[in-house]
Amino acid sequence: MIVIMTVIRKAFKFRLDPTTEQAQQMVEFAGANRFVWNKALALNLSRLENKQALLWYFELVFWLGLWKQSEEYAFLKAVHSQPLQQTLKDLSRAFSDAFDKTQPLKRIPRFKKKGAGGGAAGGAGGGARDSFRYPQGCKLDEKANRVYLPKIGWVKYRNSRQVIGDIKNMTVSRKGGHWCVSIQTEYEAQTSPHPSTSMVAIDLGVNRFATLSDGSYLEPLNIFKQLQEKLAFAQRRLSKKVKFSANWKKQKKKIARLYERIANARHDFLHKASTLISKNHAMVVVEDLKVRNMSKSAKGDLANPGRNVKAKSGLNRSILDQGWGMFIQMLQYKQTWLGGEVIKVNPQHTSQTCPECHHVSKDNRTAQSRFKCVECGYTENADLVGALNVLARGHRVLACGVETLVLTMKQEPLGSSDTRPILAA
Repeated sequence: MIVIMTVIRKAFKFRLDPTTEQAQQMVEFAGANRFVWNKALALNLSRLENKQALLWYFELVFWLGLWKQSEEYAFLKAVHSQPLQQTLKDLSRAFSDAFDKTQPLKRIPRFKKKGAGGGAAGGAGGGARDSFRYPQGCKLDEKANRVYLPKIGWVKYRNSRQVIGDIKNMTVSRKGGHWCVSIQTEYEAQTSPHPSTSMVAIDLGVNRFATLSDGSYLEPLNIFKQLQEKLAFAQRRLSKKVKFSANWKKQKKKIARLYERIANARHDFLHKASTLISKNHAMVVVEDLKVRNMSKSAKGDLANPGRNVKAKSGLNRSILDQGWGMFIQMLQYKQTWLGGEVIKVNPQHTSQTCPECHHVSKDNRTAQSRFKCVECGYTENADLVGALNVLARGHRVLACGVETLVLTMKQEPLGSSDTRPILAA
């Protein structure tokens, strides 16, 4: 049996139990990091407007030293220098990605708002995402269930599993009303070939979360849909309270807990689904989905108003509720750990192509779950048809190195008006 040594990077996340004083220090550290991000971002945006060269990490570190020496920003001295430097590194990377033509979905970094997510990818609904990262100087005492954070001290944590590997960095973040620590480690492990020899393709959807080419499928969790009314009620109550009052802050915490519950349930579901598939199949073929494009708003503008805006809005919520991007990421690293592989293929027309005669037509898909080929009469569940077509494209990638499609059309050439229904992703 072939044994390959592989460098594996893992993150172990635990909930912290800080004292009141330590929690206050964490708030101050996170606030200082947010301030440095916004200050450096404003500096670079101003230079962009004046058509000047951007300041990168080493130039920004120089400015950080000046800010610390000034009386106005002397509060930055109370914060450990490493998390502040890591923030500037993150900002430089965000600008680099924004101007990288190979990453078209990246955009200019945005300001971070207190009490909300932020950064290059923008905010996330559902409460605070304050965080700061230590690249070194941290210590872990698993026997005493505590971690050492420079300038904060030893902090208790809820030890739920053993940490494996050498510690590379620690990230402290606030999720809802709780502080957590994420410990990233690195170690070498022997990776043998995947115990299974099967190959399977997955068609991701809304009515069925995942339909496999072997005929099995997974039902969706739809956790946001389950809690949508409760969340809307909580947000209506918040809108009726005086902003920044004690009751307003209490209601904000309730909403944050709801978002945290949604995120935790979705994360748990995706982990179980990806683990189940990765353990049973050596090769997994998935569609290379562009979720951001699929979930764009249909509102349009005054000149070109959108159509079926309400229906598209509901569809967008359902798409984002599935967590397809996170699911594929989990599949990829779990397959790497197990010695398997994930192949991505072009998703275009997978639900409109007949797996028997390869005829492509939007008329083949007359309903969400029904597929009937207008050319040869082949009938099957539409999601299963999509999975079979994804599997065929995966075989072509393995055989040729590139995907070569064999499509037959009848009086309806593919064009901009013939697009794959988003529901059939």
